[in-house]
Amino acid sequence: MLDPKKAFHGVFGFPVTPFQKDLSLDLAGLERNCDWMAGYPFCSQVIAGGTGEVYSMTPEESIECVRVAVKAINGRMPVVAGVAYNATMACQMARGMEKAGAEALLVMPPYYINAPEEGLFQYFEAIGNSCGLPLSFYTRDWAAFSPAQVQRLLDRVPSLKMWKDGQGDMRKYQRIICEVGDRIAWIGGIGDDCAPGYFAVGCQAYTSSISNIAPKLSLLIAEKGLAGDYAGLAELMKKYVHPLYALRDRCKGYEVSMMKSAMEILGHAAGPVRPPLTNIKDSEMADLRKLMDVYADMI
Repeated sequence: MLDPKKAFHGVFGFPVTPFQKDLSLDLAGLERNCDWMAGYPFCSQVIAGGTGEVYSMTPEESIECVRVAVKAINGRMPVVAGVAYNATMACQMARGMEKAGAEALLVMPPYYINAPEEGLFQYFEAIGNSCGLPLSFYTRDWAAFSPAQVQRLLDRVPSLKMWKDGQGDMRKYQRIICEVGDRIAWIGGIGDDCAPGYFAVGCQAYTSSISNIAPKLSLLIAEKGLAGDYAGLAELMKKYVHPLYALRDRCKGYEVSMMKSAMEILGHAAGPVRPPLTNIKDSEMADLRKLMDVYADMI
């Protein structure tokens, strides 16, 4: 079994899932994108994650995306695959993705937003028992945990080897890392704009949606973060990251659709988003094009 603490340092590339105009999968586009991204020294690529619109796809579509990505990456870096929905479907995805060549799983919160602790733990146990891959939990939205809950979950699920924060609460995440210690790999996961905070509290890597358009920038952010160069990070945030995230903040769901539109401007396969996400407005394309001119030295 792959050891995430040793394998994952720096940046996780986080490919979008390209769709055709009719919202069907663009697998040829995904293959090109993954091959291109694998030319940069990311520690992994995450397929069918949140940026990959996993919740908009069927389990079979997600598994096929993993199969295509594994072929395109061709051993240059591990593939982490996203699983979701409920225990039955997540286990089906886990088995299919393991067979397709994934080396770790990113477990999204289950569909039920009011699940009790025991139910969540059973969800993780089921996924862990369904395959031989190490797991990472993505603690996004309502799925927030205390340090004691993290300890109990790790005791229950031995294959849980990574923790991907999606809360952005550096106060709590620092407490969790300090109290739980080095049992697992700590990953920053809510956005490139939070990378300074993540590296400050002790994360060894972060997941980057900007990797889809400017791999050099993602890697430079991690380099400066791991070196503790926070003045350098502040300059990157001011020039590149905060302006992009300001555009993404204009509408819910733009964290995916704005990235897809930027990719299209730069000549990468992306296509539209699937509902309930919405594509950006035509009137916003001019602002995004101007920002991509700023990004030219990082592309």
